[in-house]
Amino acid sequence: MAGEQVILTKEGFDKLQEELDDLKYVKRKELAARIKLAISYGDLKENSEYHSAKEDQAFMETRIQVLEKMLATARVVEGGNLDNVQIGASVVLHDVEFDEKIEYQIVAPAEANVAENKISYESPLGKELLGKKIGERISVNAPMGVIEYELLEIK
Repeated sequence: MAGEQVILTKEGFDKLQEELDDLKYVKRKELAARIKLAISYGDLKENSEYHSAKEDQAFMETRIQVLEKMLATARVVEGGNLDNVQIGASVVLHDVEFDEKIEYQIVAPAEANVAENKISYESPLGKELLGKKIGERISVNAPMGVIEYELLEIK
């Protein structure tokens, strides 16, 4: 990730910034209090609370560094062009085999969340959708075979 530009939607950028602020200004203080309390228990060699808190601190500091690098190199994109699918756009697809409509938002890998119907532009479906126009058909290779979609709407 060194030197790479990270592409994020405005929503994704704001969410990562919120997570960073929470880690730096809330969680750090909470963890410092945990460490201070654990130190008060004495002998650090066999103090599981202390070791657990220090391990949590290491993970948190690593996450802070990752977020700071991502946000520093981020390029925020807006899904403004409704002529074709771009990062940040929401799409409505028709699953040809199952005759059902599905809506996804095309986002950066850091924002992808299948439970929220946010798929990465690097995913097989995301790659196929980029640049497509309403009415076009998309074929995606999946473990269960080829899935056919028709692009119904770009939002």
